Amino acid sequence: MSPPRALARLQFHAGFTLDDAVDVVGYYARLGISHLYASPILRARAGSTHGYDVVDCNEVNPEIGGEEALRRLVASLRSRGMGLVLDIVPNHMGVGVENAWWMDVLRHGRESRYAGYFDIDWQAHDPLLRNRLLLPILGAGYEATLREGHLRLARRRDQWMLRVYDDHLPLSPASVADLDDGAVGTHDPSTDEGRAALHALIERQHYRLAFWKLASDMVNYRRFFDINELAGLRIERTAVFEDTHKTIFRLYAEGLIDGVRCDHVDGLADPRRYCRQLRHRLERLRSQRPAGALRDAAYVVVEKILASDESLRLDWRTDGTTGYEFMDQVSAVLHDDTGEGPLTELWRKLTGESADFGTQAVRARRQILVDSFESELDRTARALFAAARADVATRDVSLAAIRRVLVELLVHFPVYRTYAGGAGRDAYDEMMFARAVEGALRTIRLEDVELLHLVAGWLGGEAPRSLPPGAVRRARERAMAVFQQATSPVAAKAVEDTAGYRYGRLLSRNEVGVDAARLAMAPEEFHRRCVERAATLPHNLLATATHDHKRGEDLRARLAVLSEVAGRWVVTVERWRMRHAGFRRRTEDGRMAPSAADELMLYQMLVGAWPLGLAPDDEEGVERFVTRIAAWQRKALREAKRWTRWTSPNEPYEDACEDFLRSLMSSECGPELAAFAAYIAVPGAANGLAQTALRLTTPGVPDLYQGTDYWDFSLVDPDNRRPVDFLARAASLERDATPADALANWRDGSIKQATIARLLRLRRDHPDLFARGTYRPLVASGPAADHVLAFVREHRGQKLVVAVARHTAEWLAGSDAPAIPATRWAGTSLILPKGHWHDVLGAGRLRGEDCPVADLMGELPVAAWFVGARPARDIV
Repeated sequence: MSPPRALARLQFHAGFTLDDAVDVVGYYARLGISHLYASPILRARAGSTHGYDVVDCNEVNPEIGGEEALRRLVASLRSRGMGLVLDIVPNHMGVGVENAWWMDVLRHGRESRYAGYFDIDWQAHDPLLRNRLLLPILGAGYEATLREGHLRLARRRDQWMLRVYDDHLPLSPASVADLDDGAVGTHDPSTDEGRAALHALIERQHYRLAFWKLASDMVNYRRFFDINELAGLRIERTAVFEDTHKTIFRLYAEGLIDGVRCDHVDGLADPRRYCRQLRHRLERLRSQRPAGALRDAAYVVVEKILASDESLRLDWRTDGTTGYEFMDQVSAVLHDDTGEGPLTELWRKLTGESADFGTQAVRARRQILVDSFESELDRTARALFAAARADVATRDVSLAAIRRVLVELLVHFPVYRTYAGGAGRDAYDEMMFARAVEGALRTIRLEDVELLHLVAGWLGGEAPRSLPPGAVRRARERAMAVFQQATSPVAAKAVEDTAGYRYGRLLSRNEVGVDAARLAMAPEEFHRRCVERAATLPHNLLATATHDHKRGEDLRARLAVLSEVAGRWVVTVERWRMRHAGFRRRTEDGRMAPSAADELMLYQMLVGAWPLGLAPDDEEGVERFVTRIAAWQRKALREAKRWTRWTSPNEPYEDACEDFLRSLMSSECGPELAAFAAYIAVPGAANGLAQTALRLTTPGVPDLYQGTDYWDFSLVDPDNRRPVDFLARAASLERDATPADALANWRDGSIKQATIARLLRLRRDHPDLFARGTYRPLVASGPAADHVLAFVREHRGQKLVVAVARHTAEWLAGSDAPAIPATRWAGTSLILPKGHWHDVLGAGRLRGEDCPVADLMGELPVAAWFVGARPARDIV
């Protein structure tokens, strides 16, 4: 198999269509990209800006140009020898009036041919929901909505429908069989009689309308996290798998796509089975692909967040993950562990919060279960209760006791999920479950300890296959599947979307897939991870920016510098806190806004995201920046769920926090913030170039998120999905400057683009070196040895040495450009393999083994030197 050399991720929506992408294919080809990597392209809800709310699996979204535009894009790609990888969404669909399958379920209930497509609990314990589907779509209580006339009987396209606000829901055939032309009048909600008649008609439907805030308590279909508009699919059923993937398989067979990225694989009942089934179907279709299409095996990666000691199962037959674990590793190796003490003490001193990140995550899990996942908790508890009742030996176990045990397991669960099947848990899952049980034992009631161990057995500790066929075995398998689907949403919402917005020691480490409890990683461990990846999943995707990231890759790289200048940061923040005290204000509920935690995180975001070249007296530029930060701030406050939240916004607190932001930015404090941002900007840029070089040269397939070929100081979505100026990027690429040439104007981002272009061209010219080459660490010697991370890639006589500078704040903080004087490397050297080395990023030459690092690096914080035969021809 020849994997993709490099992917470029594009976000498609009505404002950036498939035809718009045609215009940038040439740019990405010249840059050295081998495949575009598309966000979901099937028909999504009208106006979707991301595509993960698919409503029709059998049509390319007309809002982005439809299938004809897709064919034009692929034709352009093929003309340059490029391919297309597609993001697919097997876990859920967008639901509502635009989804014909969902509407059929509403009309026919359990008799619908699509009733088994969605993960619906038709046997809910609530009598009002039994054999019915909860629709939490009302803006107020049901009775008030009915009385105010927002629910009406309507005739539409010769069918009786229920009008709900501006939407129309189907009515069951039996309920409208006796309606006549006067039915609209007799069901008029403005009269008592009409309202009673309309209510009686609604009560006969296969769904129950409810206030949207009831969803977390009562919803009886599996959701994507806590989003009511995204309903879980039963992809484990063959009919559902085939119907939802029919168009994907056709596009692959017709040569229009070359691989897939599977979204939220942990949401599926059986990820292993799904991935293997997907690989099998794609393999069978390879022979049907036309001439001109890439004939290699499909590239398949899964969105999977791994714990620090967790590995993707190799028997899933995928090419790897989407690369969150690399994002964690490359970030950590650029942080300085000497800053951990001062930064931790600052956080604790200012906030009065002694809890570490792990404790914050446990607290968040406990809160999330109550706030967002009460219905999922109930569903899982009832599945376990059914397993208990199925066995006469445990029939006296109560639902309440099971629920208590389940809460403690979920609160202390150390990974996103386990993958137990008929054979029970494997060794790794057993170890993770033991940690969960150990944590639960610290907080559980003494009376529930025995049940805790029983439940652990039911959830895969005892292999279901060891049980005789029958009710007990079926109940255990069901409980195990429901539990395993429940753990990952709880983890995501609690860790990423709650604790990550509460714990603000250093925000560069609060990212998707990152363990915020760990500040830094030693080079030796980073190298070990690269060696392991080369041996097991050499084509794993490598990401440093995604559509889901909380902070842009170069914003994080700049904030990492705070770990090197922790002492200066501590003094500065304490001074700002005193100076800005007058900007804080007490809200009506007596709360001071912003809190110390929210203020400290705000300072980090201001210095981390401050645009390069923005002068504090540029009123228009500062206002644009403040508007972006204010949007981030409001979202961050709600995600933290301390003083405000999405479901119950505390606008006085939010407004007071924004007023604080605007006050300090419009005062003499603005220049101080700008000055500190400038102080860490240059070593931050050096970090940004270092992580870029590592992403493009370590084992794996680099993923270039749209716009990150220049500096990326984006914030959380939607800020990280802003339009990209491709014309400027094409113009700077055309100049073909070396990174060293671009040093003088480093702030415009062309130095980063130049580095990317040269490394991608090397990947293009020598694909086997990167796809199959070995990875070996190189250890420097001398006084600056700790400041360089280096390695060599080798394959059949081709060799590449890469070196990046790290922890450069003592050299570069406050300077004008990321140029490292040769004197900083004095006496420091690397032993290179023998050969005549060519400078990939410039035009230099080297010979010999004992190489001074100054000669290797030049002025740049990154270096790449190559030995080997020149390519016979270009691939792109």
